[in-house]
Amino acid sequence: MTGADAIIKCLEAEGVDMVFGYPGVAICPFYNSIVQSPIRTILIRTEQNAAHAASGMARVTGKVGVCAVTSGPGATNLLTGIATAFADSIPLVCITGQVSSELIGSDVFQEADVTGAAESFVKYSYLVRNVNDIPRIFKEAFHIASTGRRGPVLIDVPIDIQNAVVTRFKYPEEVNLRTYKPTVKGHVVQIQKVIRELEKAKRPIICVGGGVLLSGARQELREFAEKHQVPVVSTMMGISVMPTHHPMYYGMVGNNGKPCANRAMNESDLLIMAGARVADRAVSQPDLITENKVLVHIDVDPAEIGKNVGPTIPLVGDIKHIFQEFASQEITCEHSKWIETLNDYRVRMEPKRHPNPDYVDPAALIRILSEKMQKDGVYVADVGQNQIWSCGYHIVREGRFLTSGGMGTMGYSIPAAMGAKLGDPSRQVVAVCGDGSFQMSMMELATMRQHHVPVKIVVLKNNYLGMVREYQHYTYQDQYSVVDLSGSPDLEKLAAAYDLPFIRLTNMDGAAEAVERFLREDTSMLMECLIDPMDLVK
Repeated sequence: MTGADAIIKCLEAEGVDMVFGYPGVAICPFYNSIVQSPIRTILIRTEQNAAHAASGMARVTGKVGVCAVTSGPGATNLLTGIATAFADSIPLVCITGQVSSELIGSDVFQEADVTGAAESFVKYSYLVRNVNDIPRIFKEAFHIASTGRRGPVLIDVPIDIQNAVVTRFKYPEEVNLRTYKPTVKGHVVQIQKVIRELEKAKRPIICVGGGVLLSGARQELREFAEKHQVPVVSTMMGISVMPTHHPMYYGMVGNNGKPCANRAMNESDLLIMAGARVADRAVSQPDLITENKVLVHIDVDPAEIGKNVGPTIPLVGDIKHIFQEFASQEITCEHSKWIETLNDYRVRMEPKRHPNPDYVDPAALIRILSEKMQKDGVYVADVGQNQIWSCGYHIVREGRFLTSGGMGTMGYSIPAAMGAKLGDPSRQVVAVCGDGSFQMSMMELATMRQHHVPVKIVVLKNNYLGMVREYQHYTYQDQYSVVDLSGSPDLEKLAAAYDLPFIRLTNMDGAAEAVERFLREDTSMLMECLIDPMDLVK
């Protein structure tokens, strides 16, 4: 058994059934060994998207996503995908080939210090020096990636280690890392403090983040909110914890959030942050938002608690375990007046749009798309104006909303949607992007075609880098710089080149019928929607 064979055995032991990647000489032993395995390989067209696709699969399945690329530029191209996963706490194991061990540090062909380069955005990284360490390293990597605060782990494997003979192979049954002991159960005293504050509170609110989804605690949190009539708002990463039209849900908070959600958080007297960073996009002025209220911060990562604002009650632990503990307690509280107030805000503060009738209204289109998608469909938003419109107008029922929140990586939606569809082929998956973000990953249309991945793609086309243009509109009084996307391809011809059915929507006439046609069959399709170049997210 070679080191490469051992890696495959480790992946099989972890139940991995798919690897996204791009081969090169330094990772060829790995890809030679995987041919004998039932693990499916997906050839991505650029390495960054291997991590995005693995991320989409991980977020839908709850398993660790796996990608494997070669050394040098293959590894450095992967870094943006790793950083994107790290910012959103997505569990990945990223395998990179490396030049031969004795050449490391010699600046030879396609050598890059990828473990050093990735240090600030991985949970942990390994450079394999001994072939017999492979079973232990992979067992630890999967454990680290999938426990505590989830995140990517990097394993850099020199080619000579992949080719070396393993003298002993035994995959460990358990992991015992002295310096890595994530807290799962919340401290009983802190839990009792939270319950006492909830019973005293007149205007409580829960702000949910991506940690609720990562811990698989959607049901526990919903039941808690329903039973005790506690209103819920979300960060961008927390969208789809609650159905959009749930009576206890008031929308996304933050600069681009719902006015009623922001007001609800401002006026609360008890704010429970559950699995959410107190970060600038959701809470631009943490000290102001927490004035005159009790702040409870629940997170599995103790480093997040108190990082941006000091909580009244810190509570470290896994969200699912903590809300299960809450459910086992007797809690007496009554918030009907507060809910009446918030319901009034919801009606009165609904944003009013004035779309240009000569174009497609992205807000109306996203609502129609949401209503006609399957109930458990997966909606993947890219980054830019399309993301903000998606956050504001997509209607979640039983499905999932995926996007790049922490890093805001353009080009995320198409590869992530492919990973989501491959992870759960039974679910409808739609990627929504702008014409800028589409061109950052349109090469993956070839991957969709080669591997028969039926993802629906919506391109909101305005011929601008819309979010930057909007910023320049407000900040520089319409002095636009390097945001014009003239020269973009004819998407109808591009679709034809990849054998993709194509729909072009120029205004809202017939939009509902076009969306029905777009979604009717479980096949890939590209829909281009022409939107007003001067449209704003606000």
